[in-house]
Amino acid sequence: MEIKTARRGPQGKESSVFDRLGAGRGGHLNNSSNKICKFWLSGRCLKNPCMFAHSETPDVATIHRPRQTPYYPHSSNALVSNTWRRAPRNSQNVQEKVVNHKSSENVPGKSESDLDDIKKKSPESVSESSSECSVVENDSNLENVVEEKPLEHVPKKTAERVCEFWVQGTCVYGDQCPYLHSWFRGDKFKRLAELQGHNKAVNGIALPLRCNKLCSGSSDGTIRLWDCHTGQCANVINLGGEVGSVCSEGPWLFVGMPNVVKVWNTESGAEYSLNGPVGQVNALESVCNLLFAGVEDGVILAWKGTYETNLTFQLAATLKGHTHGITSLVVGGGNRLCSGSKDHTIRVWDHENWQCIMTLNGHDDVVKSLMCWDKYLFSGSLDCTIKVWASTDDGSWEVIYTHSEEQGIIALAGMTDPDVKPILYCSCSDKSVHLYELPIFTDRGRLFAKQEVQTLQIGPGGLFFTGDQTGLLTVYTWLAD
Repeated sequence: MEIKTARRGPQGKESSVFDRLGAGRGGHLNNSSNKICKFWLSGRCLKNPCMFAHSETPDVATIHRPRQTPYYPHSSNALVSNTWRRAPRNSQNVQEKVVNHKSSENVPGKSESDLDDIKKKSPESVSESSSECSVVENDSNLENVVEEKPLEHVPKKTAERVCEFWVQGTCVYGDQCPYLHSWFRGDKFKRLAELQGHNKAVNGIALPLRCNKLCSGSSDGTIRLWDCHTGQCANVINLGGEVGSVCSEGPWLFVGMPNVVKVWNTESGAEYSLNGPVGQVNALESVCNLLFAGVEDGVILAWKGTYETNLTFQLAATLKGHTHGITSLVVGGGNRLCSGSKDHTIRVWDHENWQCIMTLNGHDDVVKSLMCWDKYLFSGSLDCTIKVWASTDDGSWEVIYTHSEEQGIIALAGMTDPDVKPILYCSCSDKSVHLYELPIFTDRGRLFAKQEVQTLQIGPGGLFFTGDQTGLLTVYTWLAD
């Protein structure tokens, strides 16, 4: 594909599509009135010669001096005329301007040569000469153009952005639109359903055992129970306060709210309240008859429960150490609880003796999400990084790999696809969820939303769920071969 560069004339006068300012190549204007061609003004004139002027201020010296550079209107539109167009963002023949934001020198546990090798294997790499995370500058700064081909031969762009006109039902470009006309990109999975009902952010999703209902909690102060077979809302529980987190164990549903944790038995309908938190409960984790609640004041409360006929919960411990609010909790590695906080740290607690056994420092902003997978701990932060931690021989944990994004990390989740390949879901503050195949973060697709996806939940049978700030709960499923 031939590549040319659009440029301005030295005097600020623009050259035409046919290397001329007048009606013909080196000729004179055929129209004595010197009327300006309206099609030339919009960059769409096809006539050569044209009876109208192709210059707002023609002069004889300029008319008889043909320009070597064709005219391109200064526009970010994909198609500016039927002769020339702007270069596709994914064109391999166009050298795009990039701005480096991350450096591999800050990645612990990996040498620069190791990172280069990883990124050469990954489709995330922009070019062979770049081993750093980069982002393309504003479209208006790109000056590269390519010669237009017949429409059926135009390579389809894969811009990582949903067409706002398509969302409104007004896009007129169809298949030639440079932006996506879909809420997801990727293979082997599909968008199954949209569950609409919440009018504020969805902050938690849970699937209680032996229950055919999907539970979602929102900042609108409600819990909604969705029928898993029909997708219809079966029940709405008005709580009168913002729901900050949701989790389940067995048939029990736990809901974090300001100054309280609500508990429901989805089989018997029994309801309980656990008092003690001071402020909003932002994170919940339940395992082995233990319930942990991370509170806005930086304290973690632990209750021991008995799942007999009459449920009883006894406050077992109050874990203090974080200096700011708790954002995430996860249990992994035997008897260890990990907590992420707004104080930029991760603390590891022994939930047998309730002591903090180590503090992990490495993030430069709020630690929004934690996930344990096998023997590894994944942490996502608003500092735009995902860090992978592993235990060392002396029992401490260290970062063995750092993956950088262009936007802050909001939520993490993981599951295997139909080919039993590990897939990491990473919700970012750019209103999308990135899908990566581990261990080298190979791109597997992307989910898009109207607002940031606040929560991710893995379900049975290849199902996975997203909840965004608009209140929309979306169901996806992997497709078997």
